[in-house]
Amino acid sequence: MNNLVEELRWRGLYHDSMPGTEEQLLKEPVTAYIGFDPTADSLHIGSMVQIILLTHLKRFGHKPIALVGGATGMIGDPSGKSDERNLLNEEQLNKNVQGIKNVLSRFLDFDSKEANAPIMVNNYDWMKDFSFIDFAREVGKRITVNYMMAKDSVKKRLSGEGEGMSFTEFTYQLIQGYDFYHLHKHYNCILQMGGSDQWGNITTGTELVRRMNPNAEAKAFALTTPLITKSDGSKFGKSEGGNIWLDADKTSVYKFYQFWVNVTDEDAEKYIKIFTFLDKEIIDALVEEHKTAPHLRVLQKRLADEITVFVHSEADLDKAKQASNILFGNSNAEDLKRLDAATFLEVFDGVPQAEISKSDIENGIDIVLLLNEKSGFMKSNGEARRALAENSISVNREKVAENFLLTPKDLINNTFVLLQKGKKNYFVLRVAE
Repeated sequence: MNNLVEELRWRGLYHDSMPGTEEQLLKEPVTAYIGFDPTADSLHIGSMVQIILLTHLKRFGHKPIALVGGATGMIGDPSGKSDERNLLNEEQLNKNVQGIKNVLSRFLDFDSKEANAPIMVNNYDWMKDFSFIDFAREVGKRITVNYMMAKDSVKKRLSGEGEGMSFTEFTYQLIQGYDFYHLHKHYNCILQMGGSDQWGNITTGTELVRRMNPNAEAKAFALTTPLITKSDGSKFGKSEGGNIWLDADKTSVYKFYQFWVNVTDEDAEKYIKIFTFLDKEIIDALVEEHKTAPHLRVLQKRLADEITVFVHSEADLDKAKQASNILFGNSNAEDLKRLDAATFLEVFDGVPQAEISKSDIENGIDIVLLLNEKSGFMKSNGEARRALAENSISVNREKVAENFLLTPKDLINNTFVLLQKGKKNYFVLRVAE
């Protein structure tokens, strides 16, 4: 069996593990799990490391379990937080759980019949009927308060960061720990994985597995990944517009693709190891090629290609590239007309817009009138005529002269017209019914 830990190390996906973890993964197929808390009804690229970790686990012959925290989500993980999260109501929580299940199902085939087929579980299923008294007797008595208070996530909150910690949040590590025990008992799961900020919660789980198991030889291991940052030290996973989500209805494929194309050279060299499954030989060759001509952004483009196909599809990647070509390539009117309305608006987000009536163009409208009075793109008829005489005006990426008439057949998606002066001065005209 290939060495999974060695693979994770060179990719920059390994932070720490308990003694014996690497040896156990080399010895035999292992069942391992990662938990996903349903704080939203989707996942963003901050969760990609854990999704990729489960995928590597499966590829190396081990059995992955994805746990959606329907129960732990009701409490909120205090790790890395200075204040308590707002508690979600049951309706929102159920919506979030279903949304995360839908996302995870795109990456892991939970219907597979293979021996190491992935499994998805929801900890609410075994926690919902667990009474408080039973939990206190069976779980609470196994771990001392001293042990729990020694965890970083607790110490930071008790040392003055934020508003302290409620008993609700204090119990979080016990509930997560019990998840590990439950999966160990019912699925022979012996490894929990997660981000390095989860080390305290994970090791509490390994302790519970040992202390609650009558078998003195019970095995329980932990492995964590580093928290990914950008080269400037800022948090990975967000753009100026907020989170980059894995659902196209929250972050368009075009914007998703552009996020990766626009990362720095330093980040691209790091991310292509973390977020793709390309082997070392290919990645080393890409890095060298990139160094010879950084302006071609070979690394960024390959990174964006690979992860867009992984998260969305080959067809979605083609559309995102078409959309990118509209702004940065030699596109024409036909290319524009292939864009759907949502992608068109994403590409030209922030470009000045105006609206005219469809009746204005029914019989054709003079281009000078359109550029000035109808749109305000040009300040006067004279400026419009000069620009046309200089051959610097394009309608839907095609040059036009002063005798041009705009008609309904020129509309993109029966709604838009793209006006352009020179190479970079864009204006979107929306044509309403």
